Amino acid sequence: MSTVSSATGPAVETALGPVPAADLGPTLMHEHVFVLATEHLDNYGRGSWWDEDVRVADAVAKLRAVAAKGVRTIADPTVWGLGRYIPRVRRVAEQVPEINIIVATGLYSYDEVPHQYEHRGPGLLLDMPEPMTEDFTRDLTEGIADTGVRAAFLKCVVESRGLTPGVERICRAVAQAHVRTGAPITVHTDSGTRSGLPALDLFAEEGVDLTKVVVGHAGDSNDLDYLMRLADTGATLGMDRFGLELYNPTAQRVATVAALCERGYADRMVLSHDAACFMDYFGGAWDDVLTQAAPDWRYDHIHDDVLPALREAGVTDAQIDRMLVDNPRRYFS
Repeated sequence: MSTVSSATGPAVETALGPVPAADLGPTLMHEHVFVLATEHLDNYGRGSWWDEDVRVADAVAKLRAVAAKGVRTIADPTVWGLGRYIPRVRRVAEQVPEINIIVATGLYSYDEVPHQYEHRGPGLLLDMPEPMTEDFTRDLTEGIADTGVRAAFLKCVVESRGLTPGVERICRAVAQAHVRTGAPITVHTDSGTRSGLPALDLFAEEGVDLTKVVVGHAGDSNDLDYLMRLADTGATLGMDRFGLELYNPTAQRVATVAALCERGYADRMVLSHDAACFMDYFGGAWDDVLTQAAPDWRYDHIHDDVLPALREAGVTDAQIDRMLVDNPRRYFS
């Protein structure tokens, strides 16, 4: 299970083992430590733009800095398709014990299933139970590979292309793993096409408890009708790309969160940046991207800039605590 019992109540699995859910504290619900594909790294990165020790030290420094601002937990939805590699994450976590890093299982694809699943499954060449469900469940209940680290939530994607056959199959496998284990789900969505709606419809068909779903990147939208429609299902809105001005400027994100708080939805939102210590999408230009194109896309932007702006917009400290502390704790409990 993703959440286990302890003497102090429900406990949540992290990169360093279980911690009481009551101790998660202020939580950023959608952050990556590394987005770094093994094949890309092994074939093109080593000896050019990647130095393992330098990047691990950089990650440790960035996480220590945000811990100093009061953050105690990050949920890292880096799964297959984004380059999940638990030994590297655990190496960072061991040096920043003041931050809980919660890791995920699932699959990140906008369209097709990976070739490794293409011919295996119900009605396929190798007719068998859905292997993705089996693999995700094992990550949650036994551990990821031989690391001993257990995932505590699930991740899938419904992007602008919608529920393609491959995406639908992945999402149903994630939903089935949720039903088996009770592990919560985060689904990456595209606000421009309102893809959160078909995602939640599919989960409902599969028997998912929608109060255990975060609709990722809902905060890219300022359409209050769309956002309230999502939240009224019981799902939580991922207001989780603060600092990515390309998708939605911070001022508008703040205004939308404040408007939803005013309408009584503070208990249906979580906050984050979708940032990373290093992302290989840009190769060796990653640091230049951060400093030149997205200077606010960093772990401490919310605490430095967004929370003061929310307070100025009328959001109360109690509502901020609900979004940063209470809602994440409930999601993982």
